[in-house]
Amino acid sequence: MMFRRISEQGTVMLRVDGLRTGIGENIRLLLERPDGLYCFRLHKDRVYYMSEALMRHALSFPRHALISVGTCFGKFTKSGKFHLHVTALEFLAPYAQHKIWLKASMEQQFLYGHHVLKSGLARVTENTAKYQGVVVYNMKDVPLGFGAAAKSTAECRHADPTAIVAFHQA
Repeated sequence: MMFRRISEQGTVMLRVDGLRTGIGENIRLLLERPDGLYCFRLHKDRVYYMSEALMRHALSFPRHALISVGTCFGKFTKSGKFHLHVTALEFLAPYAQHKIWLKASMEQQFLYGHHVLKSGLARVTENTAKYQGVVVYNMKDVPLGFGAAAKSTAECRHADPTAIVAFHQA
């Protein structure tokens, strides 16, 4: 049994989505960690992140018997787009370049799937562009999920309190 390596097109889609979530070219840091080499592998349209040692151990099982191995980072849709899963949050959050912090009153609403309003926004990193991927944090710097900035940093400063400043993604 062999895990499929992600194709060139899949790698491009993964990098584009990585840029969208704000980690930029830090994907390389995910693969070359101090505790060993890691890799992304494709299994049933899902992208898994695992150590190369774990991948070698998983090769002893037949492909149809495996449900998952490693951490699911996301999946490729039928149209070929990559959708990030919230299980990737703990790996991507330390490398995020664009962040949004929520007030305590907005945390629960975000976790239930609502978009972020200006009234619930505590802070935002400088130079965040419109539709840029962001990692959403609470005021205690605990990552809550992923989103996309609905407004740039400059637009957020002058926005109406009921305006949406970030779209909920995961």
